[in-house]
Amino acid sequence: MRVVDSFWLLIIAVSVGFGAVRAAAAAPGDWPLHGLDAGEQRHSPLTQIDRTNVATLGPAWSYRAGSRRGLEATPLVVDGVMYATGSWSVVFALDAATGRELWRFDPEVPKAKGRHACCDVVNRGVAYQDGRIFVGALDGRLIALDAKAGTPLWTVRTTDFEKAYTITGAPRVVKGKVIIGNGGADLGVRGYVSAYDAETGEQAWRFYTVPASKDGPHEHDELVRAAATWPADSHWASGLGGTAWDSMAYDAELDLLYVGTGNSAIYDREVRSPGGGDNLFVASILALRPDTGRLVWHYQTVPGEQWDYTATQHMILADLELDGRPRKVLMQAPKNGFFYVLDRGTGELLSAENYVHVSWASHVDLATGRPVERPEASWSGGSARVAPAVVGGHNWNPMSFHPGTGLVYIPAISQAYAYESDQDYRFVPGRFNSGEDIVAATEGLEGLEAAKNLLCDGTHLLAWDPIHQKKAWKAPLDTAVPGGVVSTAGGLVFQGSGTGELVAYDAETGARLWTGDIGIGIIAPPISYAVDGEQYVAVLAGTGGSLGNHFVDLDYVNDGRLVAFKLGGESTLLPVEPRPERVVALPALDVPEERVAQGRKLYGQNCFWCHGMAAAGSGVLPDLRYSSKAVHERWNDIVLGGIRAGQGMASFADVLDADEAQAIRAYVLYRANQPTPVAGRLIQWAVDRGACVPSSWLTE
Repeated sequence: MRVVDSFWLLIIAVSVGFGAVRAAAAAPGDWPLHGLDAGEQRHSPLTQIDRTNVATLGPAWSYRAGSRRGLEATPLVVDGVMYATGSWSVVFALDAATGRELWRFDPEVPKAKGRHACCDVVNRGVAYQDGRIFVGALDGRLIALDAKAGTPLWTVRTTDFEKAYTITGAPRVVKGKVIIGNGGADLGVRGYVSAYDAETGEQAWRFYTVPASKDGPHEHDELVRAAATWPADSHWASGLGGTAWDSMAYDAELDLLYVGTGNSAIYDREVRSPGGGDNLFVASILALRPDTGRLVWHYQTVPGEQWDYTATQHMILADLELDGRPRKVLMQAPKNGFFYVLDRGTGELLSAENYVHVSWASHVDLATGRPVERPEASWSGGSARVAPAVVGGHNWNPMSFHPGTGLVYIPAISQAYAYESDQDYRFVPGRFNSGEDIVAATEGLEGLEAAKNLLCDGTHLLAWDPIHQKKAWKAPLDTAVPGGVVSTAGGLVFQGSGTGELVAYDAETGARLWTGDIGIGIIAPPISYAVDGEQYVAVLAGTGGSLGNHFVDLDYVNDGRLVAFKLGGESTLLPVEPRPERVVALPALDVPEERVAQGRKLYGQNCFWCHGMAAAGSGVLPDLRYSSKAVHERWNDIVLGGIRAGQGMASFADVLDADEAQAIRAYVLYRANQPTPVAGRLIQWAVDRGACVPSSWLTE
């Protein structure tokens, strides 16, 4: 039985040309790197499962991950062993053919650190090299484990624990160095990426993505250039952001490490950077020398970024024929809605076209490489309705490049968002510091309705032609939360969805060929691997993250699991437990409107990114509207005393007093006793602007 088509291995090796691909080719059934190859193409050369037989896929095995939070990891498979991560940075090793647990490592992240995780306590996976597993823990540690036993070999702290740094991204190993970034820009930190010796854990270099001050001293020469793009009165205390919290890729031939950087610490441009400036190196792609961390070139997707348009989204390296000649390119579909094709040797912009509806810019000028912004999209000191939404046209969920079809498959999102400046904003470390009027957004979500007949598909799997910069096909998704993607040489594209389905599409046409109903929302990317001549497709199921914590309403217990499928598989999937009945325990408090308004503001500053906008939780984390009487009786003990810190509910005594905690409680009970609205003002604003709004945003 043929498992691997050598022709496709040849195509991949030629099209990518990376040394890491040779490692994959030596064990063709493995998935040894985060993106399978160092160029992050996420295209499996396996052909046993194809268009003709995919309908016979069945469950091979299921593994309970032991988590009810978001699961976003890409599993690795090396020599028949699968390595994956769950929430709270827990690592587990499984027999890839049976799902039997071999070992499990819990880094014992202090659960109170969950307060600093803007987008859930997720982890996107590990790195492997020479019998070692490397994982970045949520609390900022980088840990090396023995791949056979799961025991720690060394641990280094990469961030200041007391600051709002987190690590959710997967490390990469390049030339004997473990590369890791961090997150936390929304809460007020300064971004950087670091490299550590894979044998000893000793720090080799660190590249700061933004300066610490206008005049220095600067840690490295590149910051002198960056500082020139920041005004002297910039909001230096915010750390400025630019965190490198996810994507990386590596070209061995050019010896370039590519790192994507994130949004600014304060979205509001005039608050963060009065008078303007490009604000390097936020929202940028950096090409670094992996030996030294020195910058070779950079490309900034959004100069002076003000919409949370990160460039941390998945980057893919490939060779394409453009204008009649081969080009070594880097491709990215970042949050801002434009699909970029760059010369990966020089950073030259080759093309950029919008892959979803874009209203913040008319186009990207190929001569200058800069976007041409629409003045009406600026919201500093006012408001603006802008597309893509703050969640982006494409978020962290990985895409895939199929060298046979020449298409990139993107988990795309078509939405708009209403930004409104907070005229009373002040920076508080550790709080959500976008500079937006969260109160106005919250009030909007509490009441107004939008017309259902003006809705469109919202999220979809988009097949994009990067050479001609146009859509080949798209498959609408009935969910606000798209999963990551893998393509295969069997002519297939696999993607999970928030509805709990793993779906196989025809890579050329987008026809839906097979559905595996796992029953738990999927946001993680699938992989495909082979053990003993048998091909598998595996994916982690467990919703959460920035989208899952806000835009779903679970009717089941989010009991995460890892599921593998194979042809003719007959295993029984793990059962899905229905959500317990939700009951409003207490009536609204008899308090003045001003008291509710106070609680609304405090809730928006401190609570919404875990418990949902307008106190409407998804069910991933507790929906506070349905808190028990016992919870209300011990409200201040929980919010201020930290009696549930071990469960992830940290104390907020550093930013709230007893009276303020009770004001939040008054607001929560007010919301608990309101009728559930059909939709909110953010949706209405999007409809007014003619933008797409997904039906899953509506609460029936």
